[in-house]
Amino acid sequence: MSSEQNTLAAPAQSDAAAQARKRAPFAWEPLLLAAVLLVAWQLIGASLAGQGNPLLPTPAIVFDALWQSLPELGRGTVSSFLILIPGFGLALVLGVALGLLCGTTPRLARAFFPFAKVAAPIPPTVFIPYAIAVLPTFHLSATFVVFLGAFWPIFQNAAAGALAVEGRHRDNARVLGFSRLETLRKVVFPAALPHIFSGMAVGLGFSFILLTVAELFGANAGLGRFVQYYADFADYPRMVAGILYTGAVTWAVMSLLDALRHRALFWLR
Repeated sequence: MSSEQNTLAAPAQSDAAAQARKRAPFAWEPLLLAAVLLVAWQLIGASLAGQGNPLLPTPAIVFDALWQSLPELGRGTVSSFLILIPGFGLALVLGVALGLLCGTTPRLARAFFPFAKVAAPIPPTVFIPYAIAVLPTFHLSATFVVFLGAFWPIFQNAAAGALAVEGRHRDNARVLGFSRLETLRKVVFPAALPHIFSGMAVGLGFSFILLTVAELFGANAGLGRFVQYYADFADYPRMVAGILYTGAVTWAVMSLLDALRHRALFWLR
């Protein structure tokens, strides 16, 4: 009986895989758009170079500068991530914990939500000069700004996810004898995960923006510092190479987060 079931299951699995491949055709549109942009870049860059304008180097010149700058960009990436990881990590831990608590504790929500409505809309970039002046090192000030940029989206989405949990699920947990911590960990947190990942995506995007802006103010290393340094010396090939490299790093990290979300939220597929 078992062998018959396996024999029947194999064609069904292969049919399902074939249908999945049909539903996910190769996305050629991004490649076409990239090719169009590359051609436009080449034409505009060559035209400007013919007029003696160096502001937009051609792709060949930029990619050559990118190749030569990879060691320096690698060191800048490490420096930037030493700011990004603690800032975003602290925002993730505190944002999720406080968001879930506010979403499940009406008294805490009444105390904290009015403050959040005032503080959250303030652009974190306005704190950069003040943080640099007050905190003892640039590393701490940049980490603080990254934390601010990531905290509010994560907190707001975690609270929204906790508020969206149906009351009957909490009642069932209470009937089963779950403690408050167990209810948060086993009921509220899993149900709020889609909201939390949405907040993480927004917060991570803000973190990269704020990190780069902070590094423009006075960092000695980092991806933002790389772009600013070569812009000051009018080395436009390296400046554009730094911009492209920063975009590629941001895309890679955001894609990693999206893959983690897809794996963690398997029940939503």
